[in-house]
Order: sequence, then C-alpha cells, then structure tokens
Amino acid sequence: MSKLAAQDKFLDLSDYGRPFGKILANSLKNTRFTPIHVTLLFGISGLIAIYFILNTHYLLAGFFIILKSGIDAADGELARLKNKPSYSGRYLDSIFDIILNLLFLLAIWYVSKTTIWMTLLAFVGLQLQGTLYNYYYVILRNKSVGGDSTSKIFEYKTPKALHGENQKLVNILFKIYKLVYGIFDKIIHFLDQDAYKVKTFPNWFMTLLSVYGLVFQLLIIAIMLPLGYIEFIIPFFIIYTALIIIIIGIRKQFIV
Repeated sequence: MSKLAAQDKFLDLSDYGRPFGKILANSLKNTRFTPIHVTLLFGISGLIAIYFILNTHYLLAGFFIILKSGIDAADGELARLKNKPSYSGRYLDSIFDIILNLLFLLAIWYVSKTTIWMTLLAFVGLQLQGTLYNYYYVILRNKSVGGDSTSKIFEYKTPKALHGENQKLVNILFKIYKLVYGIFDKIIHFLDQDAYKVKTFPNWFMTLLSVYGLVFQLLIIAIMLPLGYIEFIIPFFIIYTALIIIIIGIRKQFIV
C-alpha cells in the first residue's frame, strides 16, 4: 500500500533513499527479517556515522548518514510488503530518529568550536522543521483516498495494537514518543491550528515543504561534513528554522 493516492504524489526531496529502501525491503521480503530489525539496522548505521564524526573521518561519516537514510526507508517498505504495519515499528523508528539527531549534533559540537547552547538551539530547530514536514504530510496522507492512515494527525491516546504486535510494547513506545515529540507537536499545531481543515495540499507546496524532511536535513549534514563546513552546520540549522514562518505563511495565504 502506497502512503499516498496517485494524484497526491509529489517530488519529495526528502525521499531520495526510497529506491535503495525498496531494493533492501524486496530482498528481505521472504526472510525472517522484520521491519523492526531494519529499524535497528539504521540505528547502527547512524551510530557508526557518529563514530566517524568524532574521529574526524567526515567522508565516511557522510556515507553512513546517507546509508542510514536509505535503510530508514526500508522498514516501512518491508512492513507494507509483508502487510504487517505496526505502531511499535512506527514509534520505535521515530524515537531512534530523534535520539540520533541529538547525537549527530552533539558529535558535531564536540569536534567543532560551536557552543553547547547553539547546538541545543539547532536541535530544537531541527525537530521543529521535521515536525512541520510530518504535520502537513500526515494531514495529506489521511485525506488521500487509498493512502496510508497508520499515522494520525493528532496523537492523543495510545492506539490499539495491530495484529501481531504486543499492546504493552505499544503502550511503552507511545509514552516515550509523546515524551520526546509532544512539545514540538504542540508548538507546530499552535502555529497552524487550522491546517487539518484544508481539502488537500498542492504538489508544489509539498515539494517545497520536503526541504524540511529528516532525510533531506541529513543529506545537508552529509554534504557539509566532507566539504569542511563543519563549523557552519549548527548555525545553518538555526537560520534554516526561519523558513517555518514562511512556509506556514504560504499555507495560510494560498492553501485553504
């Protein structure tokens, strides 16, 4: 099952890892590997990238960051191929992402001259950017006829476990998910409370929005590292956050 109906598909700049993800998922389709195994694998790739950042091997760090993004696309693909969507996998994926995001920036802080306060500010900005992307994207997915509706626009209560997953695990992961993402969700929802009322988002708008997708954010880091721009990564993501106001302004002015 596709995440979006055909008429709602757009050029997603944050989805360049999808072809690799599909190849990996298809290779694992008839094996005992589960989507959660793939999620653990992208976590390992992210940790390897952090190791190389700390040891100033920036080209290798960039490679494993991009590899992480490709593997990240495979867990959802594998879940759809095996027809085994799960809340456990979705929440674990998101929890791993936010942990790795923080560790990426902390590793960059450690080997650069950036202050810890700027690093934490960049982390908040990074998460707000990604939350805006997810907020609008999930709205589109839920309005898209025949699209994937596993993700919810508003995560207020623990969902009922799907077939084959453990309800206790879903409960635990949901609580962790709400703990680490809740504040970012509330801020973005406050900034654009009426977004869920729109009929749909045009393709050009979603392509513009995709510059805030996590995978595109990581691509920026993966490129800047080997080019010797490590000192500019943290300041860049702080400034990059200002686009939130522009994107929300465009939505409110032109998309109703």
